[in-house]
Amino acid sequence: MQRTRKWNLLPKWIVANSVGELLGLGATFLIGAGLFAGLSDAPGIGPALLTAALMTATGALEGVIVGLAQWIVLGRAIVGIPRRSWVVATAIGGVVAWLFGSIPMTLARLSADAGASTAQEPPQAMVLLMASAMGLVAGVVLSAAQWISFRRQVPRAWRWLPANAIAWAAGMPLIFAGIDLAQKLASRLMVVVVMGVTIALAGSVVGAIHGVALVVLVAEIEARRASSPRPSEPG
Repeated sequence: MQRTRKWNLLPKWIVANSVGELLGLGATFLIGAGLFAGLSDAPGIGPALLTAALMTATGALEGVIVGLAQWIVLGRAIVGIPRRSWVVATAIGGVVAWLFGSIPMTLARLSADAGASTAQEPPQAMVLLMASAMGLVAGVVLSAAQWISFRRQVPRAWRWLPANAIAWAAGMPLIFAGIDLAQKLASRLMVVVVMGVTIALAGSVVGAIHGVALVVLVAEIEARRASSPRPSEPG
């Protein structure tokens, strides 16, 4: 019965992560579509750097929304983790991850502006493989500040880092595949629908993977509390 109760945490975490990414990452894509429309085709280093800066800033928005959604579940599962600490940590991870993600795109854009020959797009399988590798790194970046936030309450909290790396290595290719499909659609409504479904699905997959790690961590916390000596009652 106790084990079943622990695993009841997983579906709640998956839903929270999916909704958080749908609202957070979805908002960044909508903002990007509006703000970057005029900058994406503008030549020069100025527009390229401004685009990268705006992309990085949207990571804070995604992090705040995802952090809040996660804490609704996490705050009940692990006592002692302040909401502000978790949300700020998630926002920091989002900003750093988007910063690293904007670097290769900015360099590629500046190379194209410099007159480099247009390279042929790599095969879709290669793109998805690269997306998985990117997710592997992004997962560690996204979760590093979270690990610092709850390492005092969680035994062997370092396991949160590889759990997130594996989770995003699986989730990032789904996002890239959704973007590729959306770019081929003519209807804006269908683009929004496809991206919404893609982000929600990716959030569910990511949440399911690092959610298993969270259940294990919570179980160990409860086991440690149960085995610790209790103060004797006054007789």
